[in-house]
Amino acid sequence: MDINSLIEQYGYAALVIGSVAEGETITLLGGVAAHQGLLRFPLVVATVALGGMIGDQLLYLLGLRFGPTLLKRFSKHQKKINRAQRLIQRHPYLFVIGTRFMYGFRIIGPLLIGASRLPPKIFLPLNIIGAIAWALIFTTLGYVGGEVIGPWLHNFDKHLKHWIWLIVVVVVVVAWRLWRKHRDSARE
Repeated sequence: MDINSLIEQYGYAALVIGSVAEGETITLLGGVAAHQGLLRFPLVVATVALGGMIGDQLLYLLGLRFGPTLLKRFSKHQKKINRAQRLIQRHPYLFVIGTRFMYGFRIIGPLLIGASRLPPKIFLPLNIIGAIAWALIFTTLGYVGGEVIGPWLHNFDKHLKHWIWLIVVVVVVVAWRLWRKHRDSARE
């Protein structure tokens, strides 16, 4: 199993899927892969931006459709939600683009924007601009970081089988201890 060939073969698909779900980590790793020559930098930026746009667009649409109902579940955070919605109304351009860069707002931000009833004709172009800027910044950071971790990655591929065995052993030991603990507590 050669990790480099897996990245070359499935890297772009993994970037789209990963950036829909999470974002920064997968984007940084895409930049590292581009630095290593496994993926092409412009395609990494494009695929990550696409995944980010898709994810935020889906969350926005959920917020548009179910936002008020969803937000009622967070009644203890209502003051923060109201403050965020006022910001969305006052500064929609900054909020939509900036949501991507606010730690902890990656998921809730587009939901709040949708729930605030910001029109899709405003959200969509801002979502595209924000996704491209975000993808370019984090891919570049990963690319630059690839210089630092590149040598480590070459050694990682050599030791991958050892890491897999180590993880298997740790999982077996933990599972055995949990089973014994459960068995001992059942006897009492």
